Amino acid sequence: MSQPISICVYCGSRDGSDPEYADAAEALGHAIATEGWRLVYGAGDIGLMGRVARTAQAGGGETFGVIPVHLFDREVGKRDLSTFIVTETMHERKKVMFMNADAIVVLPGGAGSLDEFFETLTWAQLGLHGKPLILLDVNGYWAPLNALMKHVVTQGFAESSLLDFVQTVPDVPALMALLRTALSAASACPE
Repeated sequence: MSQPISICVYCGSRDGSDPEYADAAEALGHAIATEGWRLVYGAGDIGLMGRVARTAQAGGGETFGVIPVHLFDREVGKRDLSTFIVTETMHERKKVMFMNADAIVVLPGGAGSLDEFFETLTWAQLGLHGKPLILLDVNGYWAPLNALMKHVVTQGFAESSLLDFVQTVPDVPALMALLRTALSAASACPE
């Protein structure tokens, strides 16, 4: 039995102030399930994390959650996932999520989502992976981050190629179209 395509979603453990963040999380969970892909995420049952997982489950999608023991109560570890892993540390959590994903999508979120994003971006910059890394820019949420990355380049702290490692899309339909294209291209390339 082959492993389904797996999409790692980094996102907030809160809903945020704009209701469209929650709508996007639910639309993404539904879209992942509809494609027959597997959701890989932080195993929480609150905020955008909970929304994307519950919607994927409701659509019959496979879910793979990873949570560190110290966040189990705080993020309300969602035990009814297809796969539920408890790690000792945040570092282990990020590694397990990344290693079990074919692509990474970043929804709105806070410091934890930024940490996950920047670690994945750094690994791409160092040539450690070529997985698609996509910001879901709901209502311009990631515009300041994109501006910061451009600032880093213009100030001489990174090559302009840094910007090529990240793609930004405005909504879930555009995200899904990009993922289909990127993942089909990746599967066509010999290892």
